[in-house]
Amino acid sequence: MSYPLDPAQFQRISRLPANARFDEFVNRICEHQQVWGLRSSNGWAVVDAEGDDCFPVWPHPDFAAAWAVNDLADCKPQAIDLDAWLSRWTPGMDKDGTLVLVFPTNDDDDEGIVMSASELEDALLGAMGG
Repeated sequence: MSYPLDPAQFQRISRLPANARFDEFVNRICEHQQVWGLRSSNGWAVVDAEGDDCFPVWPHPDFAAAWAVNDLADCKPQAIDLDAWLSRWTPGMDKDGTLVLVFPTNDDDDEGIVMSASELEDALLGAMGG
């Protein structure tokens, strides 16, 4: 279940630089306990970033839906429970060598921050005081 996000909030957050969007991502994930990815009938969306497979994630379905254009136009936002993300997704992505693309937007050339799933887990656990 997602929370409402008004158009002004969406625009303000979308225009933040990548490092500020990362902070926004971490805070919202900790508060709402959900990570949002894109999924189609073929499975979860994974994109190439400088030769690495990256799984793009967002803090709200509206941001994910806005990024689902061109090759990803058939994808829809889907929530991943934070507990499942930490217990299953993080170890699986680390094992597969899949990186995380945190909160990309279409607003500028600043695609988002690429990091390992473990690095993202450390940031989330640190923000939760764990």
